[in-house]
Amino acid sequence: MGGAVSAGEDNDDLIDNLKEAQYIRTDRVEQAFRAIDRGDYYLDGYRDSAYKDLAWKHGNIHLSAPCIYSEVMEALKLQPGLSFLNLGSGTGYLSTMVGLIIGPFGVNHGVELHKDVVEYARDKLDSFIKTSDSFDKFEFCEPVFVVGDCLEISTDSHQYDRIYCGAGVQKVHEYYMKVLLKVGGILVLPIEDQLTQITRTGQCTWDSKNILAVSFAPLAQQNRADGDKPDSVQLPPVTVRTLQDLCRIYIRRTLRELTSGGEEDEQARRAGAQRAPQKRKRRHCRRRRINTYVFVGNQLIPQMVESEEEHGEDEHKDGEAAVEEEEEDKEERDLGDVEILKQANVFRDQILSLPLPESLKEYLLYYRKK
Repeated sequence: MGGAVSAGEDNDDLIDNLKEAQYIRTDRVEQAFRAIDRGDYYLDGYRDSAYKDLAWKHGNIHLSAPCIYSEVMEALKLQPGLSFLNLGSGTGYLSTMVGLIIGPFGVNHGVELHKDVVEYARDKLDSFIKTSDSFDKFEFCEPVFVVGDCLEISTDSHQYDRIYCGAGVQKVHEYYMKVLLKVGGILVLPIEDQLTQITRTGQCTWDSKNILAVSFAPLAQQNRADGDKPDSVQLPPVTVRTLQDLCRIYIRRTLRELTSGGEEDEQARRAGAQRAPQKRKRRHCRRRRINTYVFVGNQLIPQMVESEEEHGEDEHKDGEAAVEEEEEDKEERDLGDVEILKQANVFRDQILSLPLPESLKEYLLYYRKK
């Protein structure tokens, strides 16, 4: 499923296209999508496909099309502090974006059938925490992933405010997933080729709304010998934050507020130099040099001046001018790339500059080094 949105060159291009096509409609969802680079969840050698509006699968690793994820994120109506369950959590891409919105006082759990995919998701999460500047710009609820069959969740499990299932659900399993939902909660799942939003309005009442026509692979189940009792999946416990965690959250929040002004000033100071080349529709033209003279004091000085002619006026493009223009474009791109690399993570730099023991700095940086 996918292909409804134009392909982009990078993650920001992809998000711009999703916004233009009205798949992303709220600022909160847009910020989460921009903070997590979809390409980071692809295997090496496949990243070129990351910014197309297409699903991707390699072995057990699977990512839905970007337009699907954006519709899911909008339909979940996420808020800080909510609990979220991702059935078929896969690479953890969606769970990580959800964690940016629900924040440190939310609950973020995922169940995935394949052990190798859970390991992959944990590696990607660890990389995000240790290397992504976005981690410093949000208060984050880390996903917790467990291996198990989504259709064998223990009957005494707690309920959630928001649930998403990332595989096709048979009608017979719809009620099973509904009862995992708190009253007032929202469940989003593909059922009978429709991405459906279900809101629990009471103990035994639900409202359903079709969002988008989709085609999902059916929800897989564990292979087991005839007569074997299926393993019951125990969801992660909902725990209270430790005092240490609370201290770190509030210290980081205070430091983020104190450094935000400095970061804005730094960005403004660098704005002219670090701005990446703007994408624009280029006018086909050719440059030609003409001789002219200018007065300097009482003398006439010859000077070369460039002029542009519309492509339509002269179909034959001067070879020398074309090469010159291409070189100018290359220099502009190179300058943009170099300056982007010079951008600073003001939050991290401020913490590292504090007169504190190294162990405390690492604690405040959430045990990450870059």
